[in-house]
Amino acid sequence: MRNLLAGVDVGTSKVCALVADQSGNSEIALLGFGVAPCTGLRKGVVVNIEATVEAIGAAVKEAERTSGTRIGTAAIGVSGGHIRGLNSHGIVAVRGGEVGGRDVERVIDAARAVAIPLDRQVLHILPQQFAVDDQEGVRNPVGMAGVRLEARIHIVTAAQSYGQNLTKCCERAGITPSELVFEPLASAESALYPEEKELGVALIDIGGGTTDIIVYHAGAVMHTAVLPIGGNHLTNDIAAGLRTPAADAENLKIANGVATSLVVARDDKVQVPGVGGREPRVIAKRILAEIIEPRMEEIFTMAGRELARSGVAESLASGLVLVGGSSLLVGTQELAERVFNLPVRRGLPANPKGMPEELMKPMYTTAAGLLVYLAQSPGAVNGAGRHRKWGRLRSKFTDWVRDFF
Repeated sequence: MRNLLAGVDVGTSKVCALVADQSGNSEIALLGFGVAPCTGLRKGVVVNIEATVEAIGAAVKEAERTSGTRIGTAAIGVSGGHIRGLNSHGIVAVRGGEVGGRDVERVIDAARAVAIPLDRQVLHILPQQFAVDDQEGVRNPVGMAGVRLEARIHIVTAAQSYGQNLTKCCERAGITPSELVFEPLASAESALYPEEKELGVALIDIGGGTTDIIVYHAGAVMHTAVLPIGGNHLTNDIAAGLRTPAADAENLKIANGVATSLVVARDDKVQVPGVGGREPRVIAKRILAEIIEPRMEEIFTMAGRELARSGVAESLASGLVLVGGSSLLVGTQELAERVFNLPVRRGLPANPKGMPEELMKPMYTTAAGLLVYLAQSPGAVNGAGRHRKWGRLRSKFTDWVRDFF
Protein backbone atom coordinates (compact mmCIF):
# COMPACT_ATOMS: atom_id res chain seq x y z
CA MET A 1 0.00 0.00 0.00
CA ARG A 2 1.31 3.44 -0.91
CA ASN A 3 1.93 5.94 1.85
CA LEU A 4 1.57 9.28 0.09
CA LEU A 5 3.13 12.42 1.57
CA ALA A 6 2.34 15.93 0.34
CA GLY A 7 3.87 19.25 1.32
CA VAL A 8 2.97 22.76 0.14
CA ASP A 9 5.38 25.65 0.72
CA VAL A 10 3.28 28.83 0.52
CA GLY A 11 5.84 31.60 0.11
CA THR A 12 5.71 35.31 -0.66
CA SER A 13 7.02 34.87 -4.22
CA LYS A 14 6.02 31.28 -5.09
CA VAL A 15 4.05 28.21 -4.05
CA CYS A 16 5.78 24.83 -4.34
CA ALA A 17 3.87 21.55 -3.93
CA LEU A 18 5.63 18.18 -3.69
CA VAL A 19 4.16 14.66 -3.61
CA ALA A 20 6.18 11.64 -2.49
CA ASP A 21 5.77 7.98 -1.61
CA GLN A 22 7.07 6.30 1.53
CA SER A 23 5.96 2.71 0.97
CA GLY A 24 6.97 0.22 3.63
CA ASN A 25 8.59 2.92 5.80
CA SER A 26 11.45 3.11 3.32
CA GLU A 27 13.16 6.28 2.12
CA ILE A 28 11.01 9.01 0.59
CA ALA A 29 10.69 8.88 -3.20
CA LEU A 30 9.45 11.98 -5.02
CA LEU A 31 6.52 11.34 -7.38
CA GLY A 32 5.74 14.81 -8.70
CA PHE A 33 5.93 18.55 -8.08
CA GLY A 34 4.35 21.84 -9.05
CA VAL A 35 5.57 25.42 -8.77
CA ALA A 36 3.48 28.55 -9.32
CA PRO A 37 4.23 32.27 -8.81
CA CYS A 38 2.33 33.86 -5.93
CA THR A 39 1.25 37.48 -5.51
CA GLY A 40 -1.24 36.99 -2.67
CA LEU A 41 1.21 37.27 0.23
CA ARG A 42 3.23 40.17 1.57
CA LYS A 43 6.06 39.48 4.02
CA GLY A 44 4.74 35.95 4.43
CA VAL A 45 1.19 37.02 5.34
CA VAL A 46 -1.94 36.52 3.20
CA VAL A 47 -3.16 39.87 1.84
CA ASN A 48 -5.14 38.63 -1.18
CA ILE A 49 -7.25 35.50 -0.71
CA GLU A 50 -8.10 35.02 -4.40
CA ALA A 51 -4.52 35.32 -5.64
CA THR A 52 -3.29 32.94 -2.93
CA VAL A 53 -6.00 30.36 -3.74
CA GLU A 54 -5.11 30.56 -7.42
CA ALA A 55 -1.38 30.04 -6.74
CA ILE A 56 -1.95 27.11 -4.38
CA GLY A 57 -4.42 25.53 -6.81
CA ALA A 58 -2.04 25.88 -9.76
CA ALA A 59 0.92 24.33 -7.89
CA VAL A 60 -1.17 21.48 -6.49
CA LYS A 61 -2.76 20.65 -9.86
CA GLU A 62 0.66 20.51 -11.50
CA ALA A 63 1.94 18.24 -8.71
CA GLU A 64 -1.09 15.98 -9.17
CA ARG A 65 -0.57 15.87 -12.92
CA THR A 66 3.13 15.00 -12.74
CA SER A 67 2.64 12.42 -9.97
CA GLY A 68 -0.57 10.85 -11.27
CA THR A 69 -2.10 11.04 -7.79
CA ARG A 70 -4.79 13.01 -6.01
CA ILE A 71 -3.69 15.25 -3.12
CA GLY A 72 -6.28 15.38 -0.34
CA THR A 73 -4.26 16.60 2.65
CA ALA A 74 -0.83 18.22 2.92
CA ALA A 75 1.55 19.78 5.43
CA ILE A 76 1.59 23.53 4.85
CA GLY A 77 4.70 25.64 5.41
CA VAL A 78 4.10 28.92 7.27
CA SER A 79 6.20 31.99 7.99
CA GLY A 80 5.74 35.72 8.48
CA GLY A 81 6.56 38.44 10.99
CA HIS A 82 3.72 37.25 13.25
CA ILE A 83 5.68 34.09 14.17
CA ARG A 84 7.12 34.16 17.70
CA GLY A 85 9.48 31.73 19.43
CA LEU A 86 10.16 31.53 23.16
CA ASN A 87 11.97 29.22 25.57
CA SER A 88 10.22 27.87 28.65
CA HIS A 89 11.02 25.72 31.67
CA GLY A 90 8.97 23.28 33.75
CA ILE A 91 9.48 21.13 36.87
CA VAL A 92 7.42 18.21 38.22
CA ALA A 93 7.84 15.59 40.93
CA VAL A 94 8.54 12.05 39.69
CA ARG A 95 6.05 9.46 40.86
CA GLY A 96 7.35 6.07 41.92
CA GLY A 97 11.01 7.05 41.92
CA GLU A 98 11.46 6.29 38.20
CA VAL A 99 10.71 8.57 35.25
CA GLY A 100 7.94 7.25 33.00
CA GLY A 101 6.33 8.47 29.81
CA ARG A 102 3.52 10.07 31.80
CA ASP A 103 6.08 12.11 33.81
CA VAL A 104 7.61 13.39 30.56
CA GLU A 105 4.17 14.47 29.32
CA ARG A 106 3.44 16.23 32.63
CA VAL A 107 6.74 18.16 32.68
CA ILE A 108 6.26 19.29 29.06
CA ASP A 109 2.73 20.40 29.95
CA ALA A 110 4.17 22.32 32.90
CA ALA A 111 6.77 23.96 30.67
CA ARG A 112 4.21 24.99 28.07
CA ALA A 113 1.93 26.56 30.70
CA VAL A 114 2.96 30.10 29.78
CA ALA A 115 0.69 33.06 29.15
CA ILE A 116 -0.07 32.96 25.42
CA PRO A 117 -2.59 35.55 24.12
CA LEU A 118 -5.93 34.21 22.91
CA ASP A 119 -5.28 35.55 19.41
CA ARG A 120 -2.26 33.22 18.99
CA GLN A 121 -1.97 29.50 18.31
CA VAL A 122 0.84 27.10 19.21
CA LEU A 123 2.53 25.59 16.15
CA HIS A 124 5.28 23.53 17.79
CA ILE A 125 6.45 22.37 21.21
CA LEU A 126 10.12 21.43 20.75
CA PRO A 127 11.91 19.77 23.73
CA GLN A 128 15.48 21.00 24.24
CA GLN A 129 16.75 18.97 27.17
CA PHE A 130 15.66 17.33 30.42
CA ALA A 131 17.23 17.20 33.87
CA VAL A 132 16.67 14.46 36.45
CA ASP A 133 17.48 15.76 39.95
CA ASP A 134 20.89 17.41 39.44
CA GLN A 135 21.80 15.58 36.23
CA GLU A 136 21.37 17.95 33.28
CA GLY A 137 21.61 17.46 29.52
CA VAL A 138 19.42 14.34 29.47
CA ARG A 139 17.92 13.57 26.05
CA ASN A 140 15.50 10.81 27.06
CA PRO A 141 14.79 10.59 30.80
CA VAL A 142 12.39 7.62 30.64
CA GLY A 143 13.58 4.83 32.95
CA MET A 144 15.96 7.02 34.98
CA ALA A 145 15.73 7.04 38.76
CA GLY A 146 15.00 10.36 40.43
CA VAL A 147 12.50 12.49 42.35
CA ARG A 148 12.48 15.71 40.30
CA LEU A 149 12.17 16.09 36.52
CA GLU A 150 12.85 19.36 34.69
CA ALA A 151 12.32 20.20 31.02
CA ARG A 152 13.41 23.05 28.81
CA ILE A 153 11.37 23.53 25.65
CA HIS A 154 11.05 25.93 22.73
CA ILE A 155 7.53 27.07 21.79
CA VAL A 156 6.67 28.45 18.33
CA THR A 157 3.42 30.42 18.06
CA ALA A 158 1.60 32.13 15.20
CA ALA A 159 -1.24 34.61 14.84
CA GLN A 160 -4.59 32.78 14.96
CA SER A 161 -5.99 34.87 12.10
CA TYR A 162 -3.04 33.98 9.86
CA GLY A 163 -3.63 30.27 10.35
CA GLN A 164 -7.34 30.71 9.66
CA ASN A 165 -6.74 32.68 6.46
CA LEU A 166 -4.13 30.25 5.15
CA THR A 167 -6.34 27.25 5.98
CA LYS A 168 -9.22 28.93 4.16
CA CYS A 169 -7.03 29.47 1.07
CA CYS A 170 -5.88 25.84 1.07
CA GLU A 171 -9.42 24.48 1.49
CA ARG A 172 -10.72 26.66 -1.33
CA ALA A 173 -7.90 25.28 -3.49
CA GLY A 174 -9.06 21.74 -2.66
CA ILE A 175 -6.42 20.90 0.00
CA THR A 176 -6.98 20.10 3.68
CA PRO A 177 -3.99 21.16 5.82
CA SER A 178 -2.94 18.22 8.01
CA GLU A 179 -0.52 20.45 9.90
CA LEU A 180 0.94 23.95 9.77
CA VAL A 181 4.74 23.70 9.92
CA PHE A 182 7.14 26.55 10.64
CA GLU A 183 9.15 26.82 7.42
CA PRO A 184 12.74 26.95 8.79
CA LEU A 185 11.98 23.86 10.88
CA ALA A 186 11.10 22.06 7.64
CA SER A 187 14.12 23.52 5.82
CA ALA A 188 16.40 22.24 8.59
CA GLU A 189 15.07 18.70 8.10
CA SER A 190 16.19 18.81 4.48
CA ALA A 191 19.31 21.01 4.47
CA LEU A 192 21.06 20.28 7.79
CA TYR A 193 23.07 17.21 8.80
CA PRO A 194 22.56 15.63 12.26
CA GLU A 195 26.17 16.32 13.23
CA GLU A 196 25.69 20.03 12.42
CA LYS A 197 22.71 20.20 14.78
CA GLU A 198 24.81 18.55 17.48
CA LEU A 199 27.81 20.86 17.16
CA GLY A 200 25.71 24.01 16.77
CA VAL A 201 24.45 25.59 13.56
CA ALA A 202 22.21 28.43 12.40
CA LEU A 203 20.06 28.14 9.29
CA ILE A 204 19.13 31.42 7.60
CA ASP A 205 16.42 31.23 4.94
CA ILE A 206 16.35 34.42 2.82
CA GLY A 207 12.93 34.23 1.20
CA GLY A 208 11.03 36.72 -0.92
CA GLY A 209 9.33 38.67 1.85
CA THR A 210 10.97 37.42 5.04
CA THR A 211 14.22 36.00 6.38
CA ASP A 212 13.68 33.02 8.69
CA ILE A 213 16.21 31.93 11.31
CA ILE A 214 16.50 28.74 13.33
CA VAL A 215 19.40 27.92 15.68
CA TYR A 216 20.36 24.40 16.81
CA HIS A 217 22.75 23.31 19.52
CA ALA A 218 23.19 19.86 21.11
CA GLY A 219 20.63 18.55 18.64
CA ALA A 220 17.82 20.84 19.85
CA VAL A 221 16.17 24.05 18.63
CA MET A 222 17.45 26.90 20.78
CA HIS A 223 16.03 29.95 18.98
CA THR A 224 13.69 30.89 16.11
CA ALA A 225 12.94 34.26 14.53
CA VAL A 226 11.42 35.85 11.43
CA LEU A 227 12.77 39.12 10.03
CA PRO A 228 10.37 41.23 7.90
CA ILE A 229 12.93 41.66 5.13
CA GLY A 230 13.88 39.49 2.17
CA GLY A 231 14.74 39.20 -1.50
CA ASN A 232 11.89 41.45 -2.63
CA HIS A 233 13.58 44.34 -0.83
CA LEU A 234 16.66 43.78 -2.99
CA THR A 235 14.46 43.93 -6.09
CA ASN A 236 12.82 47.17 -4.93
CA ASP A 237 16.24 48.72 -4.23
CA ILE A 238 17.44 47.81 -7.74
CA ALA A 239 14.25 49.17 -9.35
CA ALA A 240 14.57 52.49 -7.52
CA GLY A 241 18.34 52.81 -7.80
CA LEU A 242 18.55 52.01 -11.52
CA ARG A 243 15.13 53.45 -12.49
CA THR A 244 13.90 50.24 -14.11
CA PRO A 245 10.56 48.33 -13.81
CA ALA A 246 10.28 45.87 -10.91
CA ALA A 247 9.99 42.86 -13.23
CA ASP A 248 13.22 43.85 -15.02
CA ALA A 249 14.89 44.55 -11.66
CA GLU A 250 14.03 41.00 -10.55
CA ASN A 251 15.53 39.57 -13.75
CA LEU A 252 18.64 41.72 -13.25
CA LYS A 253 19.00 40.41 -9.69
CA ILE A 254 18.66 36.77 -10.78
CA ALA A 255 20.93 36.99 -13.83
CA ASN A 256 23.59 39.46 -12.68
CA GLY A 257 23.09 40.09 -8.98
CA VAL A 258 26.10 39.94 -6.66
CA ALA A 259 26.08 40.30 -2.88
CA THR A 260 29.39 42.13 -2.65
CA SER A 261 31.38 44.33 -5.02
CA LEU A 262 34.56 42.47 -4.04
CA VAL A 263 33.72 39.66 -6.49
CA VAL A 264 33.05 41.97 -9.46
CA ALA A 265 35.66 42.50 -12.17
CA ARG A 266 36.40 46.14 -12.98
CA ASP A 267 35.26 45.92 -16.62
CA ASP A 268 32.05 43.88 -16.07
CA LYS A 269 28.97 45.54 -17.58
CA VAL A 270 25.21 44.91 -17.43
CA GLN A 271 22.34 46.19 -19.56
CA VAL A 272 19.52 47.90 -17.70
CA PRO A 273 16.07 48.06 -19.39
CA GLY A 274 14.56 51.52 -19.49
CA VAL A 275 11.23 52.55 -18.01
CA GLY A 276 8.34 54.22 -19.86
CA GLY A 277 9.64 53.29 -23.31
CA ARG A 278 13.12 54.70 -22.74
CA GLU A 279 16.13 53.03 -24.34
CA PRO A 280 18.08 50.46 -22.28
CA ARG A 281 21.47 51.58 -21.01
CA VAL A 282 24.70 49.82 -20.09
CA ILE A 283 26.21 50.36 -16.64
CA ALA A 284 29.14 48.93 -14.69
CA LYS A 285 28.20 45.77 -12.79
CA ARG A 286 29.86 47.28 -9.75
CA ILE A 287 27.00 49.81 -9.50
CA LEU A 288 24.49 46.95 -9.25
CA ALA A 289 26.64 45.33 -6.55
CA GLU A 290 26.81 48.59 -4.59
CA ILE A 291 22.99 48.69 -4.50
CA ILE A 292 22.59 45.07 -3.33
CA GLU A 293 25.45 44.88 -0.82
CA PRO A 294 24.09 47.33 1.81
CA ARG A 295 20.73 45.53 1.91
CA MET A 296 22.38 42.10 2.24
CA GLU A 297 24.59 43.48 5.00
CA GLU A 298 21.46 44.79 6.74
CA ILE A 299 19.82 41.34 6.54
CA PHE A 300 22.91 39.64 7.96
CA THR A 301 23.34 42.27 10.69
CA MET A 302 19.72 41.78 11.81
CA ALA A 303 20.25 38.02 11.72
CA GLY A 304 23.38 38.46 13.83
CA ARG A 305 21.33 40.18 16.54
CA GLU A 306 18.98 37.18 16.61
CA LEU A 307 21.91 34.79 16.91
CA ALA A 308 23.12 36.80 19.90
CA ARG A 309 19.68 36.42 21.52
CA SER A 310 19.88 32.64 21.12
CA GLY A 311 22.49 32.40 23.87
CA VAL A 312 24.60 29.93 21.88
CA ALA A 313 26.12 32.29 19.31
CA GLU A 314 29.61 31.46 20.59
CA SER A 315 28.97 27.71 20.24
CA LEU A 316 28.01 27.47 16.56
CA ALA A 317 30.90 25.19 15.63
CA SER A 318 29.21 24.23 12.33
CA GLY A 319 28.69 27.88 11.38
CA LEU A 320 25.85 29.00 9.14
CA VAL A 321 23.80 27.38 6.39
CA LEU A 322 22.13 29.73 3.89
CA VAL A 323 19.01 28.73 1.95
CA GLY A 324 16.35 30.62 0.02
CA GLY A 325 16.50 32.24 -3.41
CA SER A 326 18.70 35.18 -2.44
CA SER A 327 21.41 32.83 -1.15
CA LEU A 328 22.16 32.10 -4.84
CA LEU A 329 23.58 35.60 -5.37
CA VAL A 330 27.27 35.44 -6.22
CA GLY A 331 29.38 36.46 -3.23
CA THR A 332 26.68 35.76 -0.61
CA GLN A 333 28.85 33.22 1.24
CA GLU A 334 31.84 35.56 1.22
CA LEU A 335 29.78 38.45 2.58
CA ALA A 336 28.19 36.27 5.28
CA GLU A 337 31.57 34.95 6.41
CA ARG A 338 32.82 38.53 6.69
CA VAL A 339 29.80 39.70 8.71
CA PHE A 340 29.42 36.68 11.03
CA ASN A 341 33.07 35.58 11.18
CA LEU A 342 31.82 31.97 10.91
CA PRO A 343 32.12 29.24 8.27
CA VAL A 344 29.21 29.46 5.80
CA ARG A 345 27.82 27.01 3.27
CA ARG A 346 24.84 27.07 0.92
CA GLY A 347 22.16 24.50 1.79
CA LEU A 348 20.48 22.23 -0.76
CA PRO A 349 17.55 19.82 -0.36
CA ALA A 350 19.30 16.56 0.58
CA ASN A 351 16.00 14.65 0.63
CA PRO A 352 13.88 13.11 -0.79
CA LYS A 353 15.12 10.56 -3.34
CA GLY A 354 14.52 11.37 -6.99
CA MET A 355 14.58 15.17 -6.71
CA PRO A 356 14.96 16.51 -10.27
CA GLU A 357 17.89 18.78 -11.05
CA GLU A 358 15.67 21.83 -11.36
CA LEU A 359 14.57 21.44 -7.72
CA MET A 360 18.08 20.95 -6.33
CA LYS A 361 18.25 24.62 -5.37
CA PRO A 362 18.21 26.45 -2.01
CA MET A 363 14.71 27.86 -2.58
CA TYR A 364 13.16 24.36 -2.55
CA THR A 365 14.60 23.16 0.77
CA THR A 366 11.39 24.05 2.65
CA ALA A 367 9.10 22.06 0.33
CA ALA A 368 11.42 19.04 0.47
CA GLY A 369 11.75 19.40 4.23
CA LEU A 370 7.97 19.29 4.67
CA LEU A 371 8.00 15.74 3.25
CA VAL A 372 10.82 14.71 5.61
CA TYR A 373 8.95 16.29 8.53
CA LEU A 374 5.81 14.33 7.63
CA ALA A 375 7.74 11.09 7.24
CA GLN A 376 9.07 11.52 10.79
CA SER A 377 5.58 12.25 12.19
CA PRO A 378 3.55 9.04 11.73
CA GLY A 379 -0.16 9.64 11.48
CA ALA A 380 0.14 13.16 10.08
CA VAL A 381 -0.80 11.83 6.63
CA ASN A 382 -4.28 11.67 5.09
CA GLY A 383 -5.82 13.76 7.84
CA ALA A 384 -4.81 11.35 10.61
CA GLY A 385 -2.75 14.05 12.34
CA ARG A 386 -5.82 15.75 13.79
CA HIS A 387 -7.24 12.48 15.06
CA ARG A 388 -3.91 11.63 16.68
CA LYS A 389 -3.80 15.02 18.40
CA TRP A 390 -7.38 14.59 19.69
CA GLY A 391 -6.49 11.12 20.96
CA ARG A 392 -3.53 12.53 22.89
CA LEU A 393 -5.66 15.36 24.29
CA ARG A 394 -8.38 12.94 25.43
CA SER A 395 -5.75 10.67 27.01
CA LYS A 396 -4.17 13.61 28.87
CA PHE A 397 -7.59 14.72 30.14
CA THR A 398 -8.32 11.20 31.41
CA ASP A 399 -4.94 11.04 33.14
CA TRP A 400 -5.51 14.47 34.70
CA VAL A 401 -8.88 13.40 36.13
CA ARG A 402 -7.34 10.18 37.50
CA ASP A 403 -4.37 12.06 39.03
CA PHE A 404 -6.55 14.74 40.54
CA PHE A 405 -9.17 12.47 42.10
